[in-house]
Amino acid sequence: MPITTTKLTRWAGLSAAAAGLLFIGVQINHPHLDAEFATTTEYAVRQSLKVLIAGLSLVGITGMYLRQVAQAGVLGLIGYLVFGAGYLIMISIEVIGAVVLPTLARSTPGYVNDVFATVLGDPVSGDIGAMLGLNLAAAVTFLGGGLLFGIALFRARVLARWAAALLAAGSVATLLLPLLPQVNDRLFALPIGAAMIGLGYSLWSGLRTTPARTVPGTVGPAVQPEGAK
Repeated sequence: MPITTTKLTRWAGLSAAAAGLLFIGVQINHPHLDAEFATTTEYAVRQSLKVLIAGLSLVGITGMYLRQVAQAGVLGLIGYLVFGAGYLIMISIEVIGAVVLPTLARSTPGYVNDVFATVLGDPVSGDIGAMLGLNLAAAVTFLGGGLLFGIALFRARVLARWAAALLAAGSVATLLLPLLPQVNDRLFALPIGAAMIGLGYSLWSGLRTTPARTVPGTVGPAVQPEGAK
C-alpha cells in the first residue's frame, strides 16, 4: 500500500482525535494522586494511557502544522515548537510517573506525595529536585504552546476555527486554576480534549480547505490543495 501525504495527514488527524477522546476519558473518576494510589494497577493503566495520549497528540499537532505551514506563518511555527516541546516533556514526566514513582512510593512515599502535590498545585513539604523544574517547564510549554498554536490555527483558516479557538481558550482557562480552588481541576481537560477531537476530525476529513487559486499566466484548471473536493 503506497504511503501518500494525504494518508499521513489523515492518520495524524485520527491520532489527534483519539488523543482528545483519551484525554477526556482518563479524567473520569480519577482518584486522588498519592503514594498509595501509585502502587495500584489502575494507576499503571492510567499512566500508560497518559503516555499514549502525549505521543498521539504530538503526531496530531505535527500533522496540523504541516497541513497549513504556509498559512500559519511564524506564529504557527513558534506555537508548534512550544506546544510540541510541552508534549515531549509531558511524555518524559508520564514515563517517570509510570516506571519510577511506583517503586519510590513503597520506599519514600513522602517524596512521591510531594511530586504529586507539585502536579496538583498543592503545598510541597520536601525537596523533589529536578522534578520541580520539569513540571514547571511542562506547564509553561503546554499551556503557552496551546494558546499560541490555537491562535495560529484560528488565523490560518484551514482547520475548524471553533476547535482552534477552544484550544486557545482552554489553555488560558487552565491558568485560572489557582483562583478557583473549589473547582475540580480535571474539568479543565474537557475543552482541550474537545478541541483536539475537533481539530483531528477537521484534519482527517478536510472539513475546511483553502480555496484553489489560479496562478496568473497559467492555462488549465488550478491545482486543488490536498484534501480539497
